[in-house]
Amino acid sequence: MPNPDMSSLDATAGARRPLVLAPLIIAAGAAATLAGAWFFQLVIGLAPCPLCLEQRLPYYAAVPLGLVVALVARQGHAGLARLGLALLGLLMLVGFGLALYHAGVEWHWWQGPTACSGAAPAAGSANLLQDLQQARVVRCDEAPWRFLGLSLAGWNVLIAATLTLVAVWGVRRR
Repeated sequence: MPNPDMSSLDATAGARRPLVLAPLIIAAGAAATLAGAWFFQLVIGLAPCPLCLEQRLPYYAAVPLGLVVALVARQGHAGLARLGLALLGLLMLVGFGLALYHAGVEWHWWQGPTACSGAAPAAGSANLLQDLQQARVVRCDEAPWRFLGLSLAGWNVLIAATLTLVAVWGVRRR
């Protein structure tokens, strides 16, 4: 015969699983997305534009926040964990918006920022004109790489949307 105290503990632990699992999935997804971005930048050699760099910000925040929320949920603080998951969902929603904006700029659905340019030459350079001519301009409205028709910004739209849905699943799960 099962021990009633043990079954209630199992039910409590089972109810906490989505609250622990969802932030861990978000943290892992955010870390993997950042690793992919760094791979394309450092190994493949695709220099990020200013919009690409902005898209990374929600992921930088989501990795440690997701780990903290999972720890809080594991400790049994369901209300605080749900609040943290809601914040993670908002972060990923911001990431979705930034990625959608960038993808739209790449598809020329709307105009991007005029500031999309390469790094400025160092101040006090001896040959400023030559430095300007050799500066590599990274444009926000050109996708240097596509897979299955989607640019990195397009894939980021899908990733951020999925991670947003994971946060919603974690918050809504009872």
